[in-house]
Amino acid sequence: MALAPTIKVVLGSIAFAIFWVLAVFPAVPFLPIGRTAGSLLGAMLMVIFRVMTPDQAYAAIDLPILGLLFGTMVVSVYLERADMFKYLGKLLAWKSMGPKDLLCRICLVSAVSSALFTNDTSCVVLTEFVLKIARQHNLPPHPFLVALASSANIGSSATPIGNPQNLVIAVQSKISFGSFLFGILPAMIVGVVVNAVLLLAVYWKLLSDQKDEEDPAVEAIAEEDVISHRFSPATMSHLSSLNSEELNNFSLDTLNVNGSSNINGHANHAETLRNRGINSENEILKVPSQESDSSGTMNSVREGASDRISQRKEESVHSKKLSSVNGSENGSFAITSEEKEGCAKWKRLLWKIGVYLVTIGMLISLLMGLNMSWSAITAALALVVLDFKDARPCLEKVSYSLLIFFCGMFITVDGFNRTGIPSALWEFMEPYAQINCTSGIAVLALVILFLSNLASNVPTVLLLGARVAASAAAISSADERKAWLILAWVSTVAGNLSLLGSAANLIVCEQARRAQFGYNLTFWRHIKFGFPSTLIVTAIGLTLIRG
Repeated sequence: MALAPTIKVVLGSIAFAIFWVLAVFPAVPFLPIGRTAGSLLGAMLMVIFRVMTPDQAYAAIDLPILGLLFGTMVVSVYLERADMFKYLGKLLAWKSMGPKDLLCRICLVSAVSSALFTNDTSCVVLTEFVLKIARQHNLPPHPFLVALASSANIGSSATPIGNPQNLVIAVQSKISFGSFLFGILPAMIVGVVVNAVLLLAVYWKLLSDQKDEEDPAVEAIAEEDVISHRFSPATMSHLSSLNSEELNNFSLDTLNVNGSSNINGHANHAETLRNRGINSENEILKVPSQESDSSGTMNSVREGASDRISQRKEESVHSKKLSSVNGSENGSFAITSEEKEGCAKWKRLLWKIGVYLVTIGMLISLLMGLNMSWSAITAALALVVLDFKDARPCLEKVSYSLLIFFCGMFITVDGFNRTGIPSALWEFMEPYAQINCTSGIAVLALVILFLSNLASNVPTVLLLGARVAASAAAISSADERKAWLILAWVSTVAGNLSLLGSAANLIVCEQARRAQFGYNLTFWRHIKFGFPSTLIVTAIGLTLIRG
């Protein structure tokens, strides 16, 4: 593809540069609007600068990728509610045989969960748990956080749903889920093992000391705090109101105490409101007498509240007597709170089994080669129906900002492609990056590593994917598939090189910093291990990729 007119090349490059700066450094001082707004700004500039038309911009948005991403996020939310990630966390602490054993477990659990539930989700839900385990045993968190992030990136390379760039590759290449999995799985398994060995080698002495030398003043936390940890893969916070699940849980606890017989959602909510009313009335009655005497209105309020409470107590006693009489007349007994609790537990158990079965069904559908986007969306809607309640609280946990970021990125990258700059650069590199020879694979891998850390891995895949595949297709169809898999492997493992190379790394860093027992994983601490590990794991994995 020839270069576009000079004005189009310059304006398109400016728009892409703005997108790149805001995507890599979302809090730049001169324009601190964040990644999502930055991607939309880049997309808008591509249209305003007439690098592309509005119709071309809309056409650039890849709906199958957005559908697959949305479906997997909804499934992850329901899996979290079904305690899947809680069980994964407990697996880390179960019969642990020391810090080295814990490190290996983190590598394994992080890799497997990332392959099935995306690396970002695994990092969100496991980071604080890993921190708590480290504090509980008075261990330095640094090795375990690096193990979590690096293994999550490597593990996510094995499946199309493991990370966003794999979603793009799977949809664009039309490689089936099974072919993708078995093509990269050997490299992923060996990569996780090699990464774990490197972690043990680098941090052996630190893990052998059995204490946190980085911050010796920090106290170890109790085991109960670790066991009671609650996970949530939500990436959107709604702190202004409780979600309906929390309301229902609060109401159910109240019902168990009061022995109420109505346990459906609406009654729970009503009971919660009534209890809040009683609490507020009790607070009014607790006002000191010297303050109430100064206001006649306060006295009247107290008297009214007291009357209402007395009336409700009488009604409650009357209803209990009536139910007792009716029970005696009918030869039956009232349902006890223990029986209700047991019934609720059985219902929850059956619901959790249903969630796991739907998820397994989605994975089987993907392995059978069914459409990945519609399989994920179907599984998401099946879980919504199975839950049989308002889905708004769960759907609010979906990261819509990420979906919008992808829309803007699709438009911006497509506009940059229309300038002809990526094609010109690839034409220069193509003779040296043929995948039918070892030197060509090495050059291609270095290019992908460099661009993935410079422009992030998803834009790199969007820029290089079609060009690398077309070059390999000229050799053979098997080489074309292998080229896509090499792109998936290298662009994913490249995220381990630095904190900025992967969103999973940034999530671990930010989650650790904001946690109750916070820890600051610095850029240099990460890159000291990430740089050599990335080069070694990438090189070994390339020899195991099967087209």
